[in-house]
Amino acid sequence: MGEKVRLADIAEKTGVSIVSVSKALSGKGGVSRQKLEEIKKVAKELGYEPHTYAARHPSRNIGVICRESYLTRFSSFYWQMYQNMNKIASMMGSFAMLEVLASDMEKIGEMPRILEEGKVDACIVMGNMPEEYLSSMRDRYDVPFVNLDFTGSDLNMDCVVSDSFFGAYAMTNYLYDMGHTKIAYVGTLMATGSITDRYLGYQKSVLEHGGKIKKEWVIDDRDAATGITDADKMLTLPKDMPTAFFCNCDLTAALLIKKLEKNGYRVPKDISVAGYDNYSYPGICETEITTYEVDLEEMSKQAVEIALQNVWGEDYKKGLHIVCGKLVEKESVKKLHS
Repeated sequence: MGEKVRLADIAEKTGVSIVSVSKALSGKGGVSRQKLEEIKKVAKELGYEPHTYAARHPSRNIGVICRESYLTRFSSFYWQMYQNMNKIASMMGSFAMLEVLASDMEKIGEMPRILEEGKVDACIVMGNMPEEYLSSMRDRYDVPFVNLDFTGSDLNMDCVVSDSFFGAYAMTNYLYDMGHTKIAYVGTLMATGSITDRYLGYQKSVLEHGGKIKKEWVIDDRDAATGITDADKMLTLPKDMPTAFFCNCDLTAALLIKKLEKNGYRVPKDISVAGYDNYSYPGICETEITTYEVDLEEMSKQAVEIALQNVWGEDYKKGLHIVCGKLVEKESVKKLHS
């Protein structure tokens, strides 16, 4: 009976996370003495003997693959996500190994070394990946894959994403509540699934408020092919300026604020700017950006748990996993009415 018991079963009955159960059963602490005894008791009742945990859950290597363009000097969002996964994997007795995918590797179809050399038991793809390249990896290597922060076209893939559509919808509604009716969206459509999903959430809010979306109010922020954000070439300010910009991420919001200030606009006194992620980029702009927070810790945790549960042969919820966030008010949005 013990072989069929999952960590998730024990976690559900004891009211703690799978990671906490993993640490408790492997003697790594992380919970109170009272909770530890409860976990051991429930594990025993379910036929899951703590001393056999290590044998059932041997250490595994998880590969984390990310495109080079997502790890520029400004794009620390994915560095933080990787650090979270590395910490969580370690808590579960395993390791997370990062490989940065150079742009020329994609062009010539060269596969990641950690996969070629058989160094990993599972692979987490962090950030949007070209469909053809992703399919080649999945077809070539017999390891479980998890998409993190994007979905892809294969509905059978395990994916962990933030609720981009609802988050953007909530943020645009907030801008309307603050008195704004002329709202632009900043993000290159179809560059990533999340950018497009956030545009659709923005669009839903605008339509529900009886507004119309002007073509010049949908503004590119990056090269669609490379994913590289270039504020000088992109982020074109429209002739008919809106009162607020909703940006698909905080990096774009920070770069936009910098560009607005160069053009003589004050944020938020003249123009309001909202972002997405709740991740700061010191050195670009000093304004604290009102944003929709992504739960980085939870997304990282779910990705690692899915990868390891798959490798260990445990039952788990397959398919799409959506992690909710929350709106965070700071200082970049001005209220236009009393």
